[in-house]
Amino acid sequence: MAAVEPTIRRRPLLHSFALSELLRRLRWTERFALAALAFITLLALFGPLLAPHDPKLATGPPFHAPSGAYPFGTDDVGRDLFSAVLYGIQTTWLSALAVIASGVLVGGTVGLVAGSAGGWIDNLLMRITDAFLALPAPILAIAVVAALGPSLTHVLIAVSILWWPYYARLVRAEVRALAVRPHLEAARLAKISWLRRVTRHLLPGAIPVTIVAASLDISNLVIMLAGLSFLGLGAQPPTPELGAMTANGLQYLLEDWWIPVIPGVAVFVLSLVGNLAGDTIRDMVDT
Repeated sequence: MAAVEPTIRRRPLLHSFALSELLRRLRWTERFALAALAFITLLALFGPLLAPHDPKLATGPPFHAPSGAYPFGTDDVGRDLFSAVLYGIQTTWLSALAVIASGVLVGGTVGLVAGSAGGWIDNLLMRITDAFLALPAPILAIAVVAALGPSLTHVLIAVSILWWPYYARLVRAEVRALAVRPHLEAARLAKISWLRRVTRHLLPGAIPVTIVAASLDISNLVIMLAGLSFLGLGAQPPTPELGAMTANGLQYLLEDWWIPVIPGVAVFVLSLVGNLAGDTIRDMVDT
């Protein structure tokens, strides 16, 4: 006689509220945060289409102050800063999302397998994770990029190597907490396969906490990627990248302030939006 899978009530991502009802209950600040997140993401995807000039080419007089023709001014070569910032937002924002996606995929898989399998598999995977967590993250990132050579691709590889262990620990802890609940015990007694228990019961339960962690990581990654580029390890000129643009324009800070300040403000805005959106998403999941 085939085993009958027990009826299992899983905690929905947004609890008992429909999405529309939940959005209606949000405060105006939370609605603003979600709208800003959507706007920045759309700007990162389609912003370069709005750029009036090629950010790598000189299209105006050098050191031109912000004006109607050049809203953010021009740099020391005569490149349009407005166009460069639009391209830089795309580079920084999508790079942060790419690192998060790789961290969730790799770390989430490791944590899910470790938490659900237990035993020596859990011990082995967690000791590997601990070894990565014990490494000094900034120094390791700089060392990897220095060994491979400065470029945006190498920065993303270095940061991705450092980022997945946090998700592995997080998902593993959530899965272990779920695995001891009565409905999982009932599923095991009913001879439900390990893969089915993982995909139908453990994985859905780990998704909310992973989404919250990923949303809160956006601002951290924006700052880290911009910081590495500021040190000259990321995208190389003339490729527009916010951290590199800020570093290259520092020598003009006192006389032509807009050259380093405007890309720096863009990094601040991206980080702020990431923080606000992360807090809002956390509140939505915990509602």
